Amino acid sequence: MTDQTTSFVERCRDFLHARWKTLVAAMESGESVDPLLRDRAGLRDSIVSCLTSQIKSHHYVLPTQVLSKCVDASLDSHSLQASYDEPGAFDARTVAHKVIVPFDQENHRVLGGSAEPYVNNPLRCPAVTNEFRNQQKNKTDWDRLVAVLDAVEQQSAPDFTEKVFGQILAEIYRLLANVQVLYPTPNRVSLAQTTGVIKEFTAIRSGGDRIEAVCTAIFRAIASEFGLFDEVRRQKVNVADAVSGMGADIECRLKGQVILLVEVKDRLLTLTQVDAKLDVARAKKISEILFLAEQGIAGADRPQVQERIKDEFASGQNIYVSNFAEFSTGILILLAEKGRVQLLSLVGEELDKAGSNITHRRAWAQLLKSI
Repeated sequence: MTDQTTSFVERCRDFLHARWKTLVAAMESGESVDPLLRDRAGLRDSIVSCLTSQIKSHHYVLPTQVLSKCVDASLDSHSLQASYDEPGAFDARTVAHKVIVPFDQENHRVLGGSAEPYVNNPLRCPAVTNEFRNQQKNKTDWDRLVAVLDAVEQQSAPDFTEKVFGQILAEIYRLLANVQVLYPTPNRVSLAQTTGVIKEFTAIRSGGDRIEAVCTAIFRAIASEFGLFDEVRRQKVNVADAVSGMGADIECRLKGQVILLVEVKDRLLTLTQVDAKLDVARAKKISEILFLAEQGIAGADRPQVQERIKDEFASGQNIYVSNFAEFSTGILILLAEKGRVQLLSLVGEELDKAGSNITHRRAWAQLLKSI
């Protein structure tokens, strides 16, 4: 590889990582990032179709070709090989295999996990153009690739090229929601290691998703190890109890009956929240309620909450309030090492089952790697 080629590959890599970092931050903050919507919705649809094509090699084409055009506007984004007999021809395979493939690996093989996509039959031609349509097995998706690259070349404007690339990255990010994250659960784990990774994981605000996933996993581990429950259910974050039909964030059941309601709060627990959950428990004939309030009881409400707990006990209602750290440490000791290993695995399963944001799932996988 020449120094010039190496320099171009490095520029492509830097451009990709900078744009990806910016886009991920925007998406995680809830910002909508769709440069092509409204004016070019059809083009956006073609991008999605290409990234999800049955032909795996097609997944790599638009990221590779449009990235190259962003970095060097003089290139023809149709070109796959330097032998393409048109101005702006270049070897796109180098960019695909040295930039896009590693990016794919870093992001859970969201594009398909191919190690050398540009050596496969669909891309063994000089360029992505109509001229080579007849040799394609999937002509419809080939037409879509051509349409996107035609639009880029017809506009021949750096701003437009970057908008197309931004849309490609946005769609790749959305595809991450459906990829399977591998959780490298260790064979052994100490109490300190377990509490450490859980503390680090739940320290990040997630609208309650992270701490609820861990809490649910803990109760599932309790069910498995001690047989206190035979089913543990969790409602989706931000879904109202009335809508979900559940009495709290987590329901622990035995022989079809809810025997414990668990409400998880990553903020201060208030008297209003206690009373609201009490009403639900009474209506469902559930006598045991546990509030896991990470920040404890709101100072102004503390005397009233404590008095309410005392009064409700007299009427047959058991209310417990603890913060997550205190509650979980005792359980982790009782679970012992085998149970703690199982718990770490259950957290990943719960994140997948709940369809948690890829950010949370990747964070958990990364923390497990650190053990």
